[in-house]
Amino acid sequence: MVVKINENYLKLKSSYLFVEVARRETEFRNAHPDADIIKMGIGDVTKPLVPAVIDAFRKAVDEMADAETFMGYGPEQGYEFLAEAIIKNDYEKYGVSLDTSEVFISDGAKCDTGNIQEIFGIDNKIAVTDPVYTVYVDTNVMAGRTGEMGDDGMYEGLTYLKCNAENGFVPDLPSEPVDIIYLCYPNNPTGTTLTKDQLKVFVEYAKENKAIILFDAAYEVFITEDNVPHSIYEIEGAKEVAIEFKSFSKTAGFTGTRCAYTVVPKELKGYDSEGNEVEINPLWNRRQTTKFNGASYPVQRAAEATYSPEGQKQIKEVVDYYMENAKVIRESLTDIGLEVYGGVSSPYIWVKTPNNMDSWDFFDILLNEANVVGTPGSGFGPSGEGYLRLTAFNTLENTKEAMDRISKLEF
Repeated sequence: MVVKINENYLKLKSSYLFVEVARRETEFRNAHPDADIIKMGIGDVTKPLVPAVIDAFRKAVDEMADAETFMGYGPEQGYEFLAEAIIKNDYEKYGVSLDTSEVFISDGAKCDTGNIQEIFGIDNKIAVTDPVYTVYVDTNVMAGRTGEMGDDGMYEGLTYLKCNAENGFVPDLPSEPVDIIYLCYPNNPTGTTLTKDQLKVFVEYAKENKAIILFDAAYEVFITEDNVPHSIYEIEGAKEVAIEFKSFSKTAGFTGTRCAYTVVPKELKGYDSEGNEVEINPLWNRRQTTKFNGASYPVQRAAEATYSPEGQKQIKEVVDYYMENAKVIRESLTDIGLEVYGGVSSPYIWVKTPNNMDSWDFFDILLNEANVVGTPGSGFGPSGEGYLRLTAFNTLENTKEAMDRISKLEF
């Protein structure tokens, strides 16, 4: 007898995108130890947690030092106090009503979007936008829902919904029947958005075809356009067909603190092998109570503080700061003649490479000649080739310096 591995992992042809970015950066840094590298690749924030959040965090940590206020295992679904604050502040103001049993608090939207596929059958047909946040694809490859990757960079068995300048970055509906559709808006990596009418088309498709939408809204706090929904549940009927993921990482700087939540409405149904309706909410509840022990009490108290008047004011200042960076990037690159998308309701800027240059070649030029790190678009899927993603999460000073360096390059 021998130990057999999950051979689906062998289908993953390349290392995780950001690992390769880090490898090239490290190689360059070792060769040029005095280089002043400006990172605008990975979507990590640079601003610290705001004072209101830190105060709540400290208070909760102090509670853990007192036997009378110490908190041990909490509910795997999250504490009621945070779920109630989420519903009141993130949904009710948009006319969306939820029950606390429909809100599942976790340690990250990346984890949830990766783990959610476990509760669905292996033979479901999956659709993703292209380019796409790689976690959606890789976790389905690991689970065995795909074949091998072809020479075109696409995995056999996946349905790719192309998003590029040709269609205004608005994906077409699937041309073949699908069961699960991953959507991320404001979009990572392109920084583009869907209007309510454009999103409504997908909700209606899901209702008509008994499909489910997995809607990643991790960047909704950056939305500035009135016709762009902050939640898919603003669309009539969406509770019947959609699961939504949101995060405190980019909203409030919790990338290192880890807190997010997933909404699974009780109206949402799937089907068993005999065609009987099955509620999805209890399935996710069972998955979480079996495999997850909940986000920590201090972290959830800190997340609750993001909704206080002081927290909201302080976080808005941070969001505005990042969006000013996005404006600087967008306008600077446009001024030197590059085609730029996103950066209006998103912290991501999607740049068309000059002269039809390869994505990794453009990455290498920015790294080697301007000492600026971006993320090659090809790492997000075949339609990402010919683009590069920049983030607005660095400091304003570094952002301006990076744009100044890039403006001096000759393409």
